[in-house]
Amino acid sequence: MPSPSPDDRALAPGCATAQDTLRYAARFREHAAAGHFRETPGGLVLSSIGIGTYLGEADAATDAAYTGAIIAAVEGGVNVVDTAINYRFQRSERSAGAALKKLRSKGYSREEIVLCTKAGFLTPDGEMAADPNEYFSREFLSRGVFNPEDIAAGCHCMTPRYLEDQLERSRRNLGVQCLDVFYLHNPETQLSEVPAGEFRKRIAAAFTFLESAVAAGKIGAYGLATWNAFRENPQSPGYLSLEDMAELAVEAGGQNHHFRFVQLPLNLAMPEALTLANQKVGDRTMAMVQAGRVLGITLVASAALLQGQLTKNLPPHMRQALGLETDSALALQFVRSVPGLTTALVGMSQIGHVEANLALVDVQPAARDEFLKLFGTRP
Repeated sequence: MPSPSPDDRALAPGCATAQDTLRYAARFREHAAAGHFRETPGGLVLSSIGIGTYLGEADAATDAAYTGAIIAAVEGGVNVVDTAINYRFQRSERSAGAALKKLRSKGYSREEIVLCTKAGFLTPDGEMAADPNEYFSREFLSRGVFNPEDIAAGCHCMTPRYLEDQLERSRRNLGVQCLDVFYLHNPETQLSEVPAGEFRKRIAAAFTFLESAVAAGKIGAYGLATWNAFRENPQSPGYLSLEDMAELAVEAGGQNHHFRFVQLPLNLAMPEALTLANQKVGDRTMAMVQAGRVLGITLVASAALLQGQLTKNLPPHMRQALGLETDSALALQFVRSVPGLTTALVGMSQIGHVEANLALVDVQPAARDEFLKLFGTRP
């Protein structure tokens, strides 16, 4: 049996809607520059910057810091909140849930905010268990949530029963009835142990479950949050074809399926989604940003600042091309200006980080000629 479902009467109702996210953008009509808010193929309006919640200690001080940072981000023009059940042992989801509750008291409706989480990795609850094997045996094996053969690389599972369990835990952690985007988290982890045919069956089963979760009103859409899968050459063992994933979604949900998002790293040090023509759609070969446009899948960039590594020592020509003062602003401006990219995620656990990144809300993304000064190839 999966984890008991939370009592929906105690959870904030609704998913983000096109009307409400447009209303959120209208709050900043006097402040946000053109291009900061972007409409997805599904009609949602997303900010060009999103707040990530990955890093940090599993302690009360970091919990509170993330809650404050998310509130400041939403109040400043960022309506994309990204987390995962395994971030900080479920504590990042709970920090986001606390922020959403406080934001509702400030007049921001649940439906204005695009809330994204992920499942796939095994995670303890709150802190590292004294005996992780005992914890996972008690919580999952003894209850039939997964079997030992369902686990890949010693840490990853994406069976329907496990995803159902994780979805219910995430809904409870976040205090919401409906999650806007539910990602399979680094599914390519399984390719190190699972043959390609079996992997495809597992993705198909996961997509079928996720379509049922959409029908039940528990998620608005689903996607794949990856690290290497869409940045590698087709010959690499961890490579995934976006067209193939979309075909599996059609099998699971028909032409109106809800596989609508992909998250992948994109930054100055990891530009493959823009520069590597590794995706074949029909008889055309193209980069990931173009494949997403063709297939109607919204692309979200993770690691926009590469966990702070791109906040110093950038080449002088970047400042000349983009006209921004700080290296962190230059690096973030690059990502949010990539054609075909909707939102650039930045980990922000401090209000000071939020305030620095919010300075770009009133700056237009780089124009095409400015962008081409940075990249000699045509995007």
